[in-house]
Amino acid sequence: VAIPEEDKPDADTVQVLRDLANRLRIHSIRTTCALSTGHPTSCSSAAEIMSVLFFYIMKYKQEDPENPNNDRFILCKGHAALILCHTWVEVGNILSLPFLCRSDLTLMEDFLITLDSRDVARLAFVDVAIGWYGPGLGTACGMAYTGKYFDNASYRVFCLLGDGESWEGSVWEALAFGSHYNLDNLMAIFDVNRLGHSGVLPIENCIEIYQKRCEAFGWNTYVVDGRDVEALCDVFWQAAQVKNKPTAIIAKTFKGRGIPSVEDTENWHGKPMPTERADAIIKLIESQIETNRQLTPKSPVEDSPYVNTTNVEMTSLPVYEVGDKVATRKACGLALAKLGHANDRVIVLDGDTKNSTFSEIFKKEHPERFIECFIAEQNMVNVALGCAIRGRTIAFVSTLAAFLTRAFEQIRIGTITESNINLIGSNSGVSIGEDGPSQMALEDLAMFRAVPNCTVFYPSDAVSTEYAVFLAANTQGLCYIRTSRPETDVIYSPTEIFEIGKAKVIRQSVDDKVTVIGAGVTLHEILVAADELSKQDTPIRVIDLFTIKPLDTDTIIAHAKCTGGRIITVEDHHLEGGIGEAVCAAVSMEPDILVHSLAVQGVPRSGKPSELLDMFGISARHIIVSVKCMLTN
Repeated sequence: VAIPEEDKPDADTVQVLRDLANRLRIHSIRTTCALSTGHPTSCSSAAEIMSVLFFYIMKYKQEDPENPNNDRFILCKGHAALILCHTWVEVGNILSLPFLCRSDLTLMEDFLITLDSRDVARLAFVDVAIGWYGPGLGTACGMAYTGKYFDNASYRVFCLLGDGESWEGSVWEALAFGSHYNLDNLMAIFDVNRLGHSGVLPIENCIEIYQKRCEAFGWNTYVVDGRDVEALCDVFWQAAQVKNKPTAIIAKTFKGRGIPSVEDTENWHGKPMPTERADAIIKLIESQIETNRQLTPKSPVEDSPYVNTTNVEMTSLPVYEVGDKVATRKACGLALAKLGHANDRVIVLDGDTKNSTFSEIFKKEHPERFIECFIAEQNMVNVALGCAIRGRTIAFVSTLAAFLTRAFEQIRIGTITESNINLIGSNSGVSIGEDGPSQMALEDLAMFRAVPNCTVFYPSDAVSTEYAVFLAANTQGLCYIRTSRPETDVIYSPTEIFEIGKAKVIRQSVDDKVTVIGAGVTLHEILVAADELSKQDTPIRVIDLFTIKPLDTDTIIAHAKCTGGRIITVEDHHLEGGIGEAVCAAVSMEPDILVHSLAVQGVPRSGKPSELLDMFGISARHIIVSVKCMLTN
């Protein structure tokens, strides 16, 4: 479709867009030269794309980068982070860049180093950190899904990718997701500049191959000269007319565009211009600038609804009674459905495991807020990150715990971005039984304990599971909830109070000999052992941790001292990085406390849950033996 005359940029506007692109190049060269580090060539190839997007196509309030009505932009090619920052300076939002002004871009060296990193997520206009490439398009999918299906708003999402990162599998997972859900408010721009991080990419500038790949995934696709601002304006306009399909724009560019002897040349990645050459290069680019005009971004349509994702209250107490047998994975599914009634911005994402995780209960009661991500865990976490950005949703990701290891990079990025998303890992440990070792999560606690600012819940019954879900919904940062497959007894009354970082002492007497600590399935093995040991006049104290991180160190130490400094930990997890090591770290500065850990050793096998708990040393029988050995020694 030909662009109407009234929508075409006039000759003056086209020249201003060219001039803005060149100014962005100059800023990138000058800043990286002053710092003796950075990526001016990566910035230069994207200059025209950034100029057209931010000064002609996108609609946003420049003084309010986080406004919910604004068009969204995600820069996937993170080495070009500096050009995004300089674009906002040119836009005129000085307030979003403290200590930085247009007249002197090299004053605050420490701050500029932050700008040239790939993790500038704490700046107001950056929604997500990128890290080592790949997660951006999935996050953009989540933002676009939220805009189309939850907000029903006019804002659009633009995502700029490098051609090197397009080899990441998560990018193709996102392409499949975007077309499946008809995200016509999403636009992916591929900056195809031929050169990667360490050399020439396999298909170089063969843009027809990129085009065919995107079309095969169901995307409306255009090929354009990424150096031609007028052509870019034309394809962006055409893309806005397309319904029921996301758009991919394959922009042919050159790395180091506009820099003599550097443009389209190898071995310049991550290298600033030499000081002795920088002034001449800058003067050459300045000679091509004909105006000093600015363009004011178009205002957004203000139709994004007000949402409240804070202070979600439990509408009624849990319905379970002590002694009921309920699997925590099922209790989690029921709790999610209940949470969905408490707040209409609660969403659940699942990876084709809803009949195992019981997230199908949420889908049945809130079908419009359930996102099926299929078997693509990396993209599922990315989409959740995008849905949760700017506080638009309360996002829960639900899958088998073992499968979350595939998405560890995305989980890390979520932490760096300070995102509020909740991950539920179902069917953890050897207690899943016959499904076998490939689906037994035995390293997930170690993984999430290693992530900064992550709250790790490990509920032991249906009541504590429901409270964990509601607490996670109200907790800042990343949350992980570990659930189990076997049906286990409800041990808490519905009125029990649960707090993050507060353990529960559920068996104690003045005669207790050993403090035994567990969570989940192993807590029930500990209780069986406690009953048997009590008959043998060897009472033990039993602690349910509830949260593995933060750990209730005070409670652990206080009760260990009441039982002669003797602690045994029991976990359906590998020894490394699990409950035992967490407790050891907590008491490491305390004299006269001894910790013995029971955990799954080696690679497990398929079998009946009770048999596997016993085979791998974490059953009631092994707990009894360990208590007696500790007392004997």
